[in-house]
Amino acid sequence: MYRRGLAAVVLVFAGAVVASLPSASAHDDKGPIVIGHRGASAYRPEHTLAAYELAARMGADFIEPDLVPTKDGKLVARHENEIGGTTNVAEKTQFADRRKTKTIDGVAVTGWFTEDFTLAELKTLRAKERIPAIRPRNTLYDGRFEIPTLQEVIDLSKRLSRELHREIGIYPETKHPTYFQSIGLALEPKLVDVLNRNGLNRSSAKVYVQSFEVANLKELNRSLRVPIVQLINAAGAPYDFIAAGDKRTYADLVTPAGLREVRSYADGVGLTKDVIIPRDANGFLKAPTTVVKDAHRVGLVVHSWTFRNENSFLPADFRSSTDPAAYGRAFEEYDLFFKQGIDGVFADNPDTAVEAKVKR
Repeated sequence: MYRRGLAAVVLVFAGAVVASLPSASAHDDKGPIVIGHRGASAYRPEHTLAAYELAARMGADFIEPDLVPTKDGKLVARHENEIGGTTNVAEKTQFADRRKTKTIDGVAVTGWFTEDFTLAELKTLRAKERIPAIRPRNTLYDGRFEIPTLQEVIDLSKRLSRELHREIGIYPETKHPTYFQSIGLALEPKLVDVLNRNGLNRSSAKVYVQSFEVANLKELNRSLRVPIVQLINAAGAPYDFIAAGDKRTYADLVTPAGLREVRSYADGVGLTKDVIIPRDANGFLKAPTTVVKDAHRVGLVVHSWTFRNENSFLPADFRSSTDPAAYGRAFEEYDLFFKQGIDGVFADNPDTAVEAKVKR
């Protein structure tokens, strides 16, 4: 499943990206996989077909749609169900009365929510850059791209697989499962149905399914034949644990005993970087933990998130300046994490990840 790509040579100028494309012969089954995190979200507004396509053309092995439902039960790709920060919905006067405050996973959130819109209504909106202060070039593309459905993402992956002569996988994440179950819009049956209809619910399919919660992954493990990945944050707990009064935290899931429990229903863990190599209060790296070895010992693959080139996201050790939007020494960060033995990376800059992997 793991593939190796030639480095994509990328020229970024006035928001445009021109990439030399990896050839089919440039890929083999060695090395960590590269997952286009929300697509090539460093270069295009996240969770758009344009971002996913660019990620694949830069050499990503997988594209990653986060999934939320519409009012009429369709799965669409957004990082959150609140879409005020990633679309132009606030400019649409006909939707002004849809602005609400809701409690999502115990937190009050004000804005516009996908579950209050039909798919047809969402298709009238256009995506925009989520962090324009850090990625001002991406704002060039504000207003150009629709919110895609999961089916459209799958169709794109199949088209690009044929065109690029290598299989482009999908790596969907179910967002806020407990919340959506509570309002009658459970994500899991819809996801299983879409995978079944597309012939992707098979062990040989290039698909991973991920979630920060646990109960829904256990449920999906009974229905899916594709690998399942338990996402792990550096703090807090899975929300379904909190809702059920379970006192365990994410820290408990990465103990040797916790990882053995995860292995009973999942095939991998998606670890935030700080779980693998913690940072101190000033953002400098501390000594690596044993979590990668511990996970491998029980048979789990380890994918880590999120690798980004800008100083604001890098450890202080690898920042190039005090400018948060400037690129730091990202290759050094990749080198360090590859040495920990991780099996894959979620990257906003897939071209950088491919270059780092090939030259490691």
